[in-house]
Amino acid sequence: MERLNIPEDQPIESGMVSKAIASAQGQVETQNFETRKNVLKYDEVLNRQRKVIYAERRKVLEGQDLRDQMMDMLEEVLRGYVSEETGEGDPADWDLDKLWRAFKQVYPITFTVDEFIDENGGLENITGRLIADRVVEDAHTAYEARESELGEEAMREVERRVILQVMDRKWREHLYEMDYLQEGIGLRAMAQRNPLIEFQREGFDMFQQMLEAIKEESVGFVFNVEVQVRKKEEPALTTAAAAQTAGAVGGTTGATAVATAVEDDEEAAKADAPSTEADEAEDVFVPGFGEDRPDRLQYSAPSEDGSVERHSESTDEYAGTARNSPCPCGSGKKFKKCHGDPASR
Repeated sequence: MERLNIPEDQPIESGMVSKAIASAQGQVETQNFETRKNVLKYDEVLNRQRKVIYAERRKVLEGQDLRDQMMDMLEEVLRGYVSEETGEGDPADWDLDKLWRAFKQVYPITFTVDEFIDENGGLENITGRLIADRVVEDAHTAYEARESELGEEAMREVERRVILQVMDRKWREHLYEMDYLQEGIGLRAMAQRNPLIEFQREGFDMFQQMLEAIKEESVGFVFNVEVQVRKKEEPALTTAAAAQTAGAVGGTTGATAVATAVEDDEEAAKADAPSTEADEAEDVFVPGFGEDRPDRLQYSAPSEDGSVERHSESTDEYAGTARNSPCPCGSGKKFKKCHGDPASR
């Protein structure tokens, strides 16, 4: 093209050039299609894991009874500890003190290693299954004691909050690890391995490890977390309702009418209230699990002189405003030209 000295604004009409351009475009589109198809294959691996996690999370959010699930998780964690420590070698080679320390991190075990050995007549009579059955039985007893201490309703609320919090945190960490794995999985092709197959295999192993970590942390928090059970305060009679009641009662003063109305409400509440104390309204407070988030976002930033200034940003009061609508601030401008402009905000 340089040899022919054709001007840049002059259209080129040549069958050979048109075919070359069409061939190049076809190759580029084919390459892009294969890239998108490959990305979808990798995303399908995460999608299957996402469905499993979201199904379990939905159970928690819908308020299902998680007691049986927690008991199963507790048994799986304890039996996993035992099988890991006692899988090989003779009982004399097992580190039972280390195993008991692991048990104490999950729940308050009520017997020591020496007591367990004495119960079974010596170390030579101990097996891994015998340890697992004895510890699981003791853990179930401790779980029932914890439930009796907090109350059934409070225990169910603690289970839901703990599982939800641990599951969300572990899932976020898992997503970060899967991103790191996907970034470097292409190098497996240098070892004559299919990167997609390797990503599926290692992603499955990481997902199984995440599930085991969720079980281990959840049962540990249920036993060791601090729980405060507080009675909910009954709403007081409003001034407007008291005044309306006072006006409706004839022959009495306002104060007497209000007092009469309060007494009537208390008697009606006592009559309607269940006879059992277990049904009283209670509020479960678990520090670090499910507290209300602050209404204002607070952050700190360094100033020009080097000191740290603290700022707070309230929630967006212009959320939901259409871009071409008048700005709610009353400036007369369109929202996109006023507070909707990212530069001005």
